[in-house]
Amino acid sequence: MSALGAAVDRSDGVQKVTGAARYSAEFQFPRLAHAVLVTSTIPSGRIAAIDSDSAQRMPGVIAILTYRNAPKLPVLGEKELQPPAGRALSLLQSDRIYYNGQPIAVVVAETLEQAQAAARQVQLHYTAETAQLDFAAAKNSAHKPDSLMGEDADSERGAPDAALRRANINIDAIYTTPIEHHNPMEPHATIAAWDGDRLTVCDATQYVDGVKNSLAKVLGVAAEKIRVICHYTGGGFGCKGSTWSHVPLAAMAAKKTGRPIKLVLERTQMFGPVGARPVTEQHIQLGADANGKLLALRHDVIAHTSTFEDWTEPSAIVTRMLYACPHLATSHRLAALNLGTPTFMRAPGEASGTFALETAMDELAYAVKIDPLELRLRNYAETDPEKNLPFSSKSLRECYRVGAEKFGWSRRKSAPRSMRAGKQLIGWGMATATYPVRRSEANARALLRPDGFVYVSAGSHDLGTGTYTIMTQIAATELNMAPTSIRAEIGDTQLPRAPVSGGSQTAASVGPAVQAAARALREQIIQTAIADTQSPLHGVATDAVECRDGWLIMGDKRDAFSAIVARRPDRVLAADAKSAPGDEKKSYSMHSFGAIFAEVHIDEELAQLQVARLVGAYAVGNLLNAKTGRSQLLGGIVGGVGMALFEQSLLDPHAGRFINNNLAEYHVPVNADIQSIDIAFVPEEDRIINPLGAKGIGELGITGAAAAIGNAVFHATGRRIRDLPITPQKLIA
Repeated sequence: MSALGAAVDRSDGVQKVTGAARYSAEFQFPRLAHAVLVTSTIPSGRIAAIDSDSAQRMPGVIAILTYRNAPKLPVLGEKELQPPAGRALSLLQSDRIYYNGQPIAVVVAETLEQAQAAARQVQLHYTAETAQLDFAAAKNSAHKPDSLMGEDADSERGAPDAALRRANINIDAIYTTPIEHHNPMEPHATIAAWDGDRLTVCDATQYVDGVKNSLAKVLGVAAEKIRVICHYTGGGFGCKGSTWSHVPLAAMAAKKTGRPIKLVLERTQMFGPVGARPVTEQHIQLGADANGKLLALRHDVIAHTSTFEDWTEPSAIVTRMLYACPHLATSHRLAALNLGTPTFMRAPGEASGTFALETAMDELAYAVKIDPLELRLRNYAETDPEKNLPFSSKSLRECYRVGAEKFGWSRRKSAPRSMRAGKQLIGWGMATATYPVRRSEANARALLRPDGFVYVSAGSHDLGTGTYTIMTQIAATELNMAPTSIRAEIGDTQLPRAPVSGGSQTAASVGPAVQAAARALREQIIQTAIADTQSPLHGVATDAVECRDGWLIMGDKRDAFSAIVARRPDRVLAADAKSAPGDEKKSYSMHSFGAIFAEVHIDEELAQLQVARLVGAYAVGNLLNAKTGRSQLLGGIVGGVGMALFEQSLLDPHAGRFINNNLAEYHVPVNADIQSIDIAFVPEEDRIINPLGAKGIGELGITGAAAAIGNAVFHATGRRIRDLPITPQKLIA
């Protein structure tokens, strides 16, 4: 009854469509009060005065917390709260203002409307200081970050500068990506409730354990006295992987008032205090011989960070490993601005980096006058050229073949502006997709109860990606049961510990732990029946027993799981398991790969651009669920369309506030923008990466997508757009 790989419906689907799924802001507590953040309106300076007296007298107002009356917190050592679990926070401990939108007060009232009204009445006076909001100026004093995803921010192999000078053909260009904000459907939301010295927090997060540990450090509370719950996350895309200021502020307000507190960020407050993808400026130099073989490559990145904390978008990290090139150098530098600290946004580094690299490769293909797909094949890396290690598996050649065949790439005319349909210019472009395989230690538990259901649990999360369903399928496969007989439980720090649901690692980390727990439970069930004198299977050989649909069977003898556990005094069987990576990364480089092809139609007179179709072929190891896997890649590709054509956060250069801080003006793709997306999975076996052979796919889909669309735009128009997003103004200018 193997359920793995099948297109199984989401096990939590009914709960979501009927409204039974409880998100973090929907939990109920007695005497629940509502909190609203007051945020700064200047980008740099100090609070000179706060007048909250009139707001305090308004109906329903319970308390107003500012730096003058907020609980004093333990002094944290520098960088004690490391990403992704924690960040440098704004917790009303001083009058210092670092960016516009920084939390500077919390208003608590009986109702949300009362809290909102009172928050508008809090009067603030500032001593403004000069703010740095100009990226062009800030990059002149850009600095090197301490590290880059555990690696050096810079890299070099061979002699790239000398090789560039020897090259027959050179590409030298700068590519930029703007600030982008995540905007998940569910905004950040926290409910905090104290019971004596114990704290319960319901938080919209990608990392319940990280929230618990961050709160323990910030508040000076023992971690074992904090419980964090998040049964469902309504989208995260990276911004909910860290503990931001509003979470401990809710706990502080709850402590101050003696009431459970609900604090939900307004949509405008999603722009500033909870991270964003930083602006990047990427300088790429390619040197190749007359046949397009890469001789040298430089990729230098400058991205912005905040003035009070470093965070790096590792855009050049993908360049180090994607193509065979003997002489290569990469660098990362940070330009400090008076903005909130940036953060992980779906495929951080790889999404922005593949836009620049894959656009540059397309430019090289035209310079050499060979097909863009052929250029990539000529520079195919059989092994990781940076680490000098073999890949645990790499089916990229097959992805190129399958994707090109499904798209009809062989019918492409090579010259720009050579394909038309009436007034429409037609362009075809392609790019490579890749994302590293990540895995962390994870724990899981499997329980059998007399109701006959098996309950599998882990302190993991479902961001809409299908974790509930995957855990159900894995346990069902190990126990040879129907998925409907499995119940998955996640999103609670009282469950076995699991890592952050980020970096596309949940299935690869939690999946093997669930597999091991279910396998251990199966052995317990068999051993319990064999040792039980009341069981029809008493005394039989272990290897003669078969598990099938909730029964143990040997010949004509059988015993139900429910009956086996019901005869036990404790009426439960439980198995705990842990799964962790070993030393495999010392011997292998591990990545998912894919190829994406795009067709765009552009009205030559109006510069209206439509992505007519997208075809992607991906190799992701053992595909655990064909339906949710396809859904994740669809979502990633749609995110790539947004990155290519729509998304940019527009900053007021004087006030430092984002002026399109709402979903009316921060544009994302809607149904009318998405036509045809065709996805193919390339079969791939990889037993090195983890016991399930599963690679993460959540972030793979967005990588390469923006470049493929941009390359198609060039093929259609002959105009190379190196600055995202690609807007009609840039096509006309």
